[in-house]
Amino acid sequence: QVQLVESGGGLVQAGGSLRLSCAASGSIFGINVMGWYRQAPGKQRELVATITKGGSTSYADSVKGRFTISRDNAKNTVYVQMNSLKPEDTAVYYCYAPRLGNDYWGQGTQVTVSS
Repeated sequence: QVQLVESGGGLVQAGGSLRLSCAASGSIFGINVMGWYRQAPGKQRELVATITKGGSTSYADSVKGRFTISRDNAKNTVYVQMNSLKPEDTAVYYCYAPRLGNDYWGQGTQVTVSS
């Protein structure tokens, strides 16, 4: 089992910044990709960004140039720095890590961007 615990969500004004963290624990050997998804009310969960253990990253078009995903392998922690936040970024953000055919999710952290 893998446990993922997110932190760092909150309320911010449009144009502001937040940094989310996700700490992985448990059976983490073999985890390569980690990432962030988000789900807004009434919408499907969507991919935000991913990062491999080697540092390769990918982003949703909607966040490119504003969000930066990073990873500290020694701490088994993944981060996403979110800048220039927009009201449409409001969602519950989930940490994600696939491992050996299973998908693991954090409990989610709320990000609310006011206009």
